[in-house]
Amino acid sequence: MRINILSEDTSNKIAAGEVVERPFSVVKELVENSIDAGAKTINIEIENGGRTLIKVLDDGYGIDKDDIEKAFMPHATSKISKIQDIYSISTLGFRGEALPSIASVSKTTLKSRTKENEFGREISISGGSIDYVKDCGTNIGTNIEVRDLFYNVPAREKFLKSTAKEASSISDIINRLALAHTDVSFRLVNNGKRVVTTYSTDNLLDTIRAIYGKKICDNVISFERHTDLVSVHGYVGNAEISRGSRNNQSIFINKRYIKNKLITAAVENAVKSFMMINKFPFFVIFLDIFPEFVDVNVHPTKSEVKFQNERDIFKIIFDTVHEGIKNSLKESFKVEELEKEEDKLSDLKEEVKVNNYKEELIQRDNFNNEIPKVQVQIPIDLKSSIKSKSIDEIAIENTNFKSVEKDIIKENSQEKESYDIITSKMPKFPELRIIGQFNNTYILAESFDQLYIIDQHAAHEKILFERYREEIKTKGVVSQILITPSVVELIPEDFLYYDENKEVFKSAGFIIDYFGDNTVAIKEVPLFLGKPLVKDLFLEIIDNLKNMGSGETADVKYRSIATAACKSAVKAYHELTHDEMKSLVRDLRFAEDPFNCPHGRPTIIKLTVNDFEKKFKRIQ
Repeated sequence: MRINILSEDTSNKIAAGEVVERPFSVVKELVENSIDAGAKTINIEIENGGRTLIKVLDDGYGIDKDDIEKAFMPHATSKISKIQDIYSISTLGFRGEALPSIASVSKTTLKSRTKENEFGREISISGGSIDYVKDCGTNIGTNIEVRDLFYNVPAREKFLKSTAKEASSISDIINRLALAHTDVSFRLVNNGKRVVTTYSTDNLLDTIRAIYGKKICDNVISFERHTDLVSVHGYVGNAEISRGSRNNQSIFINKRYIKNKLITAAVENAVKSFMMINKFPFFVIFLDIFPEFVDVNVHPTKSEVKFQNERDIFKIIFDTVHEGIKNSLKESFKVEELEKEEDKLSDLKEEVKVNNYKEELIQRDNFNNEIPKVQVQIPIDLKSSIKSKSIDEIAIENTNFKSVEKDIIKENSQEKESYDIITSKMPKFPELRIIGQFNNTYILAESFDQLYIIDQHAAHEKILFERYREEIKTKGVVSQILITPSVVELIPEDFLYYDENKEVFKSAGFIIDYFGDNTVAIKEVPLFLGKPLVKDLFLEIIDNLKNMGSGETADVKYRSIATAACKSAVKAYHELTHDEMKSLVRDLRFAEDPFNCPHGRPTIIKLTVNDFEKKFKRIQ
């Protein structure tokens, strides 16, 4: 087999596959070049998610007119000059691969002028071939336009994500760069609409507020520490602004945005020691470390780094964030006030003990005479068959309560109709005899020589889930109007995900209108939800959609919405009557998949006589 030497054009296109994966990669490389050039104002304009046009205009130093062609040669860079410079890199770019890689897979035009020259220089390159080089009039700085990305590599273009997702990724990387460089003003325009705007400031909180909004800015805790090895500072959010994904987490090493599991774990563990939350915390963390202690040349996109002292870095970050949260809590709750509250609490405990003892004596006397009759208030949602409820009954299931006697009469009148509906489906487990309820959470039932333990909340959630999903498929979802619309301000990335999936939300029973830049007003929600925490539910659904792949079908998205919605609709800990338990088990028996809740947890556990005899050592 003979060995071939690849042409410059072929090698550039191969290199472009590593450096220029998607439109956001182009934006990242070009904006980082502008930052390295000392720009204080950077304007970015994109069309069609960056496929049609990416334009970056800055007011940096510019490129000398004699170097304009040299800038597009492989490994041409002004950042380093010899191998030793790699061990002390202080710029964002240094390889000299970005411009030639971008120019080889697009139609690129670059204009640039330095302050020493009265006029600038313009170069046009298509697919790696120079079209022309000429003098031109332009401002000091650089203006680069990238059009028709991947026009000559159709295989790469085919694997791009949707326009909305590509635009969302570009918006996200601009936000990260703005956080790292608060002294630079950024402006991103997508299809003629302004998406991101930040202004030069020396206060990181101002930039956080411009990007994420007032709520996040008001719920962050600062932390800072300086050691001989590294300086750490930034902000971490409290439990109120935690989310279902890590999208709102930013890590910067010497102002370079990176992804690092070690640092993420250190911050999350520090937060969990104070706030036991099941979601991911918001944080923005900056590490300033001597370049010789960190290697940024381990990934083509420079998004990963390696530390020389990983264990020390982890401990410093954990201790810094931990101390920052601890000090914040001390400020919120004064030590003296806590001691007073503890004294009051101890007195209250003694009083409760005495009262409980008196209550116990009274109850003993009553027990010997006559058992008092208590009318228990039971929620309507688990009384009657879910299949036989009317829409109006579902609407009030979270708010109205009726007496046991009335509901039993109502259930008996609907028994025949409910039975006819259910018997049209096949049962998934045998008919059970209800024994009772344990801890107001588990239903105990038996059949033949087997004991069944049913998690009533997981079972109820699964029944609601299947019914809601069926309503979505048949376009039979009924919505209820909120008295006051819930206004939700989104970051640009989240807004783009909503905009792409607005028809999915509409089919699922959510009526939502636009309410200004990156803001929506939720006016109606599915009727069966009752009164959910609308904002939290909406953001959880957005997070679920973001965690999906780019090619998910509408059915998968509907399932995601139904899962989140049913979770918010199901309540905890209800004491049920025998008839209510019977109704719930009957509905579960005819469910499509009764053995797991929408989140994958089991709804029912089976134990045999053999299992009990082993426990009691009757058999081996």
